[in-house]
Amino acid sequence: AAELEYESVLCVKPDVNVYRIPPRTSNRGYRASDWKLDHPDWTGRLRVTSKGKTAYIKLEDKVSGELFAQAPIDQYPGIAVETVTDSSRYFVIRIQNGTGRSAFIGIGFADRGDAFDFNVSLQDHFKWVKQETEISKESQEADTRPKLDLGFKEGQTIKLNIGNMATKKGGAAKPRTSGSGGLSLLPPPPGGKIAVPPVPSPSSSAAVNHITPPPAQKPSSASSADILLDLGTPVPASKAPATADLWGDFSTASSAVPNQAPQQSNWVQF
Repeated sequence: AAELEYESVLCVKPDVNVYRIPPRTSNRGYRASDWKLDHPDWTGRLRVTSKGKTAYIKLEDKVSGELFAQAPIDQYPGIAVETVTDSSRYFVIRIQNGTGRSAFIGIGFADRGDAFDFNVSLQDHFKWVKQETEISKESQEADTRPKLDLGFKEGQTIKLNIGNMATKKGGAAKPRTSGSGGLSLLPPPPGGKIAVPPVPSPSSSAAVNHITPPPAQKPSSASSADILLDLGTPVPASKAPATADLWGDFSTASSAVPNQAPQQSNWVQF
């Protein structure tokens, strides 16, 4: 698995100074003021790479790219990379050779921005390493947990209750009412009534087709005084003139109207 891992570049800085540092005499930390900052022991290029979970600080020649020293880093912050107590541009790294021998040297940057980028590249890498470790740990814990058997057993069935499909208990679906001509009619709204047109009665239809004759005229010859004085004399009943046709003689009526002379028109006839 280590052979299949590829190496990625995290940070490249073209100018870096390397210093030989005196051994640390106390646990208070390193101080850059104890170094000969004006006379670096070596100057070259710095590259920060990663391969798997391990980061590497590589000091290379600016022209040929030949490797001068290499410092593998397993954790940060740690003993492999330490900051000094009196500056943010200088660090102490532990370099190792192929035989396993190690030594501590000091590196420094002329620009504070380069020192910031160097520090952030190491922080981002080991932050990613921490997340990968937590994810792998959670996956291993999930594998050790008992798995739930959600499969169907032999003979086991399920029942689906789909909305608008189930009817009431003990009842059947109501058939749709259809009107004349095969057109389906919608049921009336709840609480509403359908107005039915009134059916005319036979008496009202007969009254429309029948014309009531005019009432009979009362006799005008006898006065009210004569009726009170002469109670023994019967009052002769007058008969209303009988007419054979209630509508009258339309031909006679039309002949009685005098002929009117045609009115003279104001239009000129061409």
